[in-house]
Amino acid sequence: MALVAMTTPIVLPWPLQSLLEAATRAVLQPSDQPHIDFSRPIGEAGLVSPDSVSWRVFKNPLSLFIGGVTAVIMELAEPRVRTGVWEHTSFRLNPIRRLHSTGLAAMVTIYGSRTTAEAMIARVRRIHDRVAGVTSSGETYCANDPDLLDWVQGTAVYGFVQAYHTYVQQLSASERDRCYAESVPAARLFGATGAPESEAELEALFHATAARLEHSAIVHEFLAIMRSAPILPLPLKPAQRLLVAAAVDLVPCWMQAQLRLTGHDLHAWDAQVVRQAGVLADRLVLETNPAVQACRRMRLPADYLYVHRSAVGARP
Repeated sequence: MALVAMTTPIVLPWPLQSLLEAATRAVLQPSDQPHIDFSRPIGEAGLVSPDSVSWRVFKNPLSLFIGGVTAVIMELAEPRVRTGVWEHTSFRLNPIRRLHSTGLAAMVTIYGSRTTAEAMIARVRRIHDRVAGVTSSGETYCANDPDLLDWVQGTAVYGFVQAYHTYVQQLSASERDRCYAESVPAARLFGATGAPESEAELEALFHATAARLEHSAIVHEFLAIMRSAPILPLPLKPAQRLLVAAAVDLVPCWMQAQLRLTGHDLHAWDAQVVRQAGVLADRLVLETNPAVQACRRMRLPADYLYVHRSAVGARP
C-alpha cells in the first residue's frame, strides 16, 4: 500500500501574518482598483477549474510578483507592444496603478467567476480598441492585433510558470504544458487567437519573434521603477530589489543578451533565499488572497490548494 506524505498549511504569529495579509492585498487586491469579490456568486465556475495546475501556481503572491516582472520585461522587448504600453497607458506616470490593474486582471481570469472574468475582458478589449499608433521606426500597431496579444499572452504565462517552477516547486513538463493549455479560454476571449498552448508552441513563438526584439532604454527604466517604487509594505521593501533580480534571471539567456540586461546578476545564495521565501509563501493561507476566496465560492475548504498529497513509497 502506498504511503502518503502531506504538506500542511502554516499559520504565522499574528504580527507577521497580518503583515503578509497586507502585502498580499497590496499586490493582488489593491485599493486603487475596482473591488472584485472572488467569493461570489457562490458555486459559479470560472474560466479555469479548481483542480487545474494554474490554480496552484497563481496562489503564490511571491512568484506572481517575480513572474509578472519577467513577463513585462519580455513584453517590452517587442517594439510595438513597448510603444503601446509606454505611450498609451499610465505605466510611465503611474506604474504602481498600472501594475495593480495588470495583476488584478490575471487574478480575475484565473480565480474570478465566468461572469466576472468575461465582463472584465470585454472592458479591456474596448480599451484596447482605442490604442493604436506608430512606433519610432514607422511600424503601425493596434493593441488588439492578434500577433501582439499572442506575444503578451505567451510571455505572461511563461513568467508566472517559470517563477513558480524555479522559486517555489518544480513542475513537470506536462504540468507546465497544462498551464499554457489552461490559459487558452481567456486568451481567446482577449483576442489572442494564436496564443501558445504548450511549451513547444511557446518556443516556436520565441523563434518567430526573436528577430523583432530589441534593446531599449525603456526596459531599464521599467526595472528602475520596479526596484524603487513603493509596491511592497515598508517592512518588506528591502526584498523588492532581490525579487526584481530574480525576475530578470528568468528571462531566457539569449533574450537577456539581446536586451543587454547586465548588472542584474542573481547570486546563488540570493536565489536560495528567494526559494525559501517562495516555499513558505506556498503554505500560507491568506484570507486576502483571491485563491482562498475563490475556493470558498466553489464550496471548497480555504486550504484546498495548500494541502499537498504525494505517494512516497509502498509497503507490502
